[in-house]
Amino acid sequence: MEHKISEMLEHMSHSTHHLARVLEAERHVTVRLSEIVQALPDVEPNIGDASDMIEHTQGIAQNLIGYLNSFADFQETLAAQLAIVIRGLKEAEDEE
Repeated sequence: MEHKISEMLEHMSHSTHHLARVLEAERHVTVRLSEIVQALPDVEPNIGDASDMIEHTQGIAQNLIGYLNSFADFQETLAAQLAIVIRGLKEAEDEE
């Protein structure tokens, strides 16, 4: 029984380590996004004609899509880690 508990704790330790790595990556994304927000001008920029505005808008949309994809990957990783922990807890509960 102690061996099973030790294995489960080891798996939880690995899961927590991986989760910490994901959180660290997300921290870097958040820092970068805050740097981008800080770089935005306080006054209305002179974009120029409509084609320049469309180009800037597309750039913003691409950055937003990248951020949302990163956030979705983070959520999937978190869900996978939680599934492992819950599965381990259920196995321990069934053995008792």
